[in-house]
Amino acid sequence: MSGRPVIHDTFSIQRHYLAIPSRVFAAFASAEARDSWGDPDAVGTQAVHTTQHEMYFRVGGQERFAFKWQGNDTIYRYDAHYYDIVLDQRIIYAYEMYANDARISVSVATIEFAKDGDGTTLVWTEQGTYLDGIDGAAAPRLREQGTAEMLDELTGYLKNPAAH
Repeated sequence: MSGRPVIHDTFSIQRHYLAIPSRVFAAFASAEARDSWGDPDAVGTQAVHTTQHEMYFRVGGQERFAFKWQGNDTIYRYDAHYYDIVLDQRIIYAYEMYANDARISVSVATIEFAKDGDGTTLVWTEQGTYLDGIDGAAAPRLREQGTAEMLDELTGYLKNPAAH
């Protein structure tokens, strides 16, 4: 066994939103929408963007941004690649996270959208590989917690009639 540990983890989060699937899906489909609810600033953290949010939402497209926590010089970078997009039904993408230039994780995320009564049930399933202990042993739980907080912010975004 090497001195470079790997942690594997899978989590699944389910949310119900009082909006039709096309509206919930649309919240994931543009950088402008994502910046309104999915940005680190939006989830009540002390993070600040250090780069422009780039997003090319299509199969084969990419999404990129970077941020750092206030009072910390580490720049965290997010680099994603979209593999499967089914309008109003599912998004599958893989992403890497970096702390400065060190890759700290590689994940595959599947987001499913289903009509459910008066709204949409969203299921986010993520399979992560956390590398070299850079994020510590709590990395999988922290990632799940951060994703849950982000999805909670989506509730507020969808309640806003001006949000498209």
